[in-house]
Amino acid sequence: MADEQKTVAELAAEIKASQAEAVDKVKAIAEEALGKAKAGEELTAGQKQATDEALVKMNELTEQMSGLEQKLARAGGEGGEEQKTFGEKVTDDEDFKKWLESSPTSGKADVRFKASLTTATTDAAGSVGDGAAPTRLPGVVELPQRRMTVRDLLSQGRMDGNTLEYVQEKGFTNSAAPVAEGATKPESDLQLEMKSTGAKVIAHWMKASRQALDDVSFLRSMIDQRLMFGLAYAEENQLLNGDGTGQNLSGLIANATAYAAPGGLAPASATAIDTMRLAMLQATLAEFPATGHVMNPIDWTRIETTKDADGRYIIGNPQGTIAPTLWGLPVVATQAIAQDKFLTGAFRLGAQVFDRWDARVEVGYVDKDFTNNMVTILAEERLALAIYRPEALIFGDLGFVA
Repeated sequence: MADEQKTVAELAAEIKASQAEAVDKVKAIAEEALGKAKAGEELTAGQKQATDEALVKMNELTEQMSGLEQKLARAGGEGGEEQKTFGEKVTDDEDFKKWLESSPTSGKADVRFKASLTTATTDAAGSVGDGAAPTRLPGVVELPQRRMTVRDLLSQGRMDGNTLEYVQEKGFTNSAAPVAEGATKPESDLQLEMKSTGAKVIAHWMKASRQALDDVSFLRSMIDQRLMFGLAYAEENQLLNGDGTGQNLSGLIANATAYAAPGGLAPASATAIDTMRLAMLQATLAEFPATGHVMNPIDWTRIETTKDADGRYIIGNPQGTIAPTLWGLPVVATQAIAQDKFLTGAFRLGAQVFDRWDARVEVGYVDKDFTNNMVTILAEERLALAIYRPEALIFGDLGFVA
C-alpha cells in the first residue's frame, strides 16, 4: 500500500535507479563473456541463464520507465498531478457511474470537460500554445485598388512657377482662296484666348507608431499602397471631373465639347457603338482626330457583350486576349467617370498636365507625436492642367440610361 501513496515522480526515481543497476549488471556480464570468448572459453549454462534474466529485467524496467515518463509529461512536470484522458474522465465521472449502475434504457449522462486544447502557454491542462508557432506573413494584405489610366492619356510637362498661363484656340475661320492679280486678299479669323490656372495641391497624411518605422515592409506598404495610391486616386478624379472651383482643377469633362452627331448622321436607332464612332468624327472635323475613349467599366462591358440576331458577339471574343479597343482606338475603362457617360478625343493634343511638385513623402513629429511615440507621414503633389482645344474633347451620353 506504500507504493500507492507515492507520487509518480518518486516511483520514476526508484525505477530509474533500478534500471541503472540492471544496465550495469548487463554490462558486467557482457564484459565477462567477452573476456571468456577471447580466452577461448565457453559460457556455462548457469552463466547463460543469468545473462538472459538480466536482459529481461533491464527491458522490463525500461518499459516501466517509459510509461512513467509519459505520465509525467501528461502531468505537466515532475511536481504535477497526472492528467486524465477524455475517456478516463468519462468513465471516472460520478454522474456517469450512477447512470451506468441504474441499467439505463434511455436518457443520457452529461459529462462536462473543464479543460480543452487552447493556445495558452501556462502550465495547465490543454495548454498547447508553446507547440503552435505563429505564422507571420511579410508586409500587409492590401485592399483592392483602382488602376489609374487617365494621366497616361495626356501629354506630360513641368512648370517652375505657381501659375500656368497658356493660349487657348477657340476657333479658326479659314478664308484662304485663290486670288486674282490686284484683288484684295481674303482675311481669316483666329480666335485666341489667354488662359491662366494655378497649380493645385493634393495631399493627405496619416499617423503611425515609431515602431512602424522599424518595420520596413509595413512602412513601405503603408506609403505605396495607401498614401501614394490615395494621391493618384484623387488626381485621376480631378483630371476628369474637377469643376475649377476653389482648389479643384478645371478638368477634362468641364472643358470638353458636348457631343452632337455631325451632319445628321445619327441613325434612328443608334447604339452606343454608333455614338462612339460619331464622336470620333466630331473630333476629326475639329481637326483633332481622336486617340482614345474613356468610359465606365459597366458601359464597356455592355458594349463588349452586345450580340447580333444570331447570338454572336459583335466586337468581342470571349477567348481573345487583345487589349480593349473600339473603332481602332484604345478604351480606358475607369470608375472615375460616371456610368452612361463617355469622353472621346485627341487627349495628347487637346490637353496637357504639368507637375509643379512631384509626389513626395515627408515624415516628422507634429504636436505631441514625440511624447506619444507616433510619427506623421505626409504625402502631397502639386499640378496644373491646361486645355488647349476644347473641340478636341467630346463628352456625352451613351444612351444606356433613359
